[in-house]
Amino acid sequence: MASLPIIRADSYQDFDKHGFAGVHFGKRDELDMDHLISREWDAIVIGTGIGGGSVGRALTEAGLSVLFVEKGPDLGDAALPAIQIADPAPAARLANGSWPRLLEAELDGRWFELDGMVGAGVGGTSAYYAATLERPERHDLDETDTRPHPTGGWPVGYDEFQPWFAMAENYFQINGEVDPLAPEGAVLPPPATPLPASDALLMEDLRRAGMHPYRTHMAARFVPGCESCFGRRCPRRCKMDGRSAGVLPALDTGRAALLDDCSVTRIEADAGTVTGLRCRRGDQEFTLRARRYVLAAGGLGSPTLLLRSASEIWPQGLGNRSGLAGRNLMFHLSEIIAIWAGRTRGESGAARSISMRDLYSMDGQRFGTVQSMGLTAGYGEILYALHKKFARSPLRNIRPLRHGLRVPAWLAARTLGQAKLFVGVLEDLPYIHNRVLPDPEDGDRLRFHYDISQELQDRRAAFRKAMRQAFRPHRAMFTSVAPELNFAHPCGTLRFGDDPATSVLDRDCRMHGLDNLYVTDSSFMPTSNGVNPSLTIAANALRVGARIAAQMQPRLAAV
Repeated sequence: MASLPIIRADSYQDFDKHGFAGVHFGKRDELDMDHLISREWDAIVIGTGIGGGSVGRALTEAGLSVLFVEKGPDLGDAALPAIQIADPAPAARLANGSWPRLLEAELDGRWFELDGMVGAGVGGTSAYYAATLERPERHDLDETDTRPHPTGGWPVGYDEFQPWFAMAENYFQINGEVDPLAPEGAVLPPPATPLPASDALLMEDLRRAGMHPYRTHMAARFVPGCESCFGRRCPRRCKMDGRSAGVLPALDTGRAALLDDCSVTRIEADAGTVTGLRCRRGDQEFTLRARRYVLAAGGLGSPTLLLRSASEIWPQGLGNRSGLAGRNLMFHLSEIIAIWAGRTRGESGAARSISMRDLYSMDGQRFGTVQSMGLTAGYGEILYALHKKFARSPLRNIRPLRHGLRVPAWLAARTLGQAKLFVGVLEDLPYIHNRVLPDPEDGDRLRFHYDISQELQDRRAAFRKAMRQAFRPHRAMFTSVAPELNFAHPCGTLRFGDDPATSVLDRDCRMHGLDNLYVTDSSFMPTSNGVNPSLTIAANALRVGARIAAQMQPRLAAV
């Protein structure tokens, strides 16, 4: 597959005779902000993650002018570690591409401050993600005779999504093996890297036990010298994310501009049309205008902005006549299991190599995918897990105890050795009481309420039992006893549907009651599915981009 044309993210071109030619308005370039503010764009995209980057690329390739507005900085090709969780200072977090505030969550009736691994910078959370992009299955979207759907099915079914899945797989340069249990699944270029010897032996063991493992579908080009930047920023544009597969190709068309370090504080609208975005960048406040607006600020960020944009015309929040904006919040549960498969001597580490869907749906229950994490259970991973547990304990405010976690982490690493870590992605289902709760005083604070249902607890127990059985006869141990929500996978908070009374968006992800506002992040999903949501987000963003482009004529010729 040919590589995508990409330009440097810290470069810009001079204005051409049209006054626009792929200009990057970031910290390094204060060029003509008056022009940026005064023009009317064909579309403004709020957010540059998977959904924002993909829809912006689709719109520019259709000939439309696009302004990307990103809350965080453009970090270029900086090689940074995983999203920082230790430093609570907002400015320090934002400078490193993390959401400036820790999340505030009421979990099962108790309030916590925690890190949701939410990105804020060009590429969003996807700049730090693990680049595992897998298709959902037909029963994730459709009601079938043999597999009922918890919401009766999505308004747009699997067959209609098929070509957009394929396009997203092409844009994100996904490679991997055909899933032997998915006859309608992806047909991809073969895996770009060899399988580590210990993983090859483990796959043989799994097949002998009746499982159907395959090479994980990875959104990476694996260029020579690939550093496997999964879970951290990639400095070589090898990993395909919202920036490398979306924003940079859009800029390269000459029809897009990027405004980073810019917060959208409010969406202004009349009874049926968005009229502008109130923005703040440093000490400057201004309004941006476009013919179409696309909200892609994430499953927590997008509903928070809409609810904070209430007015006399929209007293419950912008576009929220149904009262459902921010509700039906879902995550995934992450069931992490350490496997001592043996025969790893001499290998430097683990790889994100193995996936299997044997447990995806069993005995009428909706479970999910099981995948290798590309990590070994060494000191760093164990210490990180202990920090997560400590953050939710009654002792979390006694800071000296946090430093003391190093000792049990070291002892556990010595005892356990370098086990391979696998994660089971357990589907979450929508409940109306799980919802986003905007902070009336702080626009940077993302807050939510979430109760773990008994139904989810029961499915979790059955899923863990099935996972342990799948890895026999190898020694296995789950890394947690309590449920672990994946706070990086919020979705469902602006669900799409055909009935304005039971949904927030229509089937084209245009907001009910507003003719020029669309949503292309994970908020649109009525159910969370049993796979990482990234490919579904990208496919839907490309689909929505095509719908928007079909309604519009470009105002500027291609440059």
